[in-house]
Amino acid sequence: MTTHDEPQRPGPQDPEPGREPAAGATHRQRWAPEARQLPQRLEELRGPCEGVVELPLHVAWSGLRVYDLADEKLLLGLYRTVLTSGFHDDYTTFLNADLLRAHWPRLRRMIGRGVRTAWENAFPQLRMTATAASAAAAA
Repeated sequence: MTTHDEPQRPGPQDPEPGREPAAGATHRQRWAPEARQLPQRLEELRGPCEGVVELPLHVAWSGLRVYDLADEKLLLGLYRTVLTSGFHDDYTTFLNADLLRAHWPRLRRMIGRGVRTAWENAFPQLRMTATAASAAAAA
């Protein structure tokens, strides 16, 4: 029994046992947000750039809930938590588009493949940011 009105994430969308997915079908990871849960534009992410942020229990249900954005490790932890456990309103409330772009090359390695793929498919500029950062590091 749930005690809040947040939507529950559905389980994995697996084909029937013994059947392959249809040609062109994509397998959605269990913890990946669906495209409709993401904002339509990164500019909708208007979360704070500084200060202390306290996440609600439905997002940070275990462990740390209060994050000081001046501490980069805490900022990355907050973003990882929101990206992996949040919903649309959490993304727009707690994430900031500029900070997400700036930290995406590191964040993308801290989150699961399904979450990373969902965000990079919805916002190709995040993938380009990560690619540019990798190229700069290799040069």
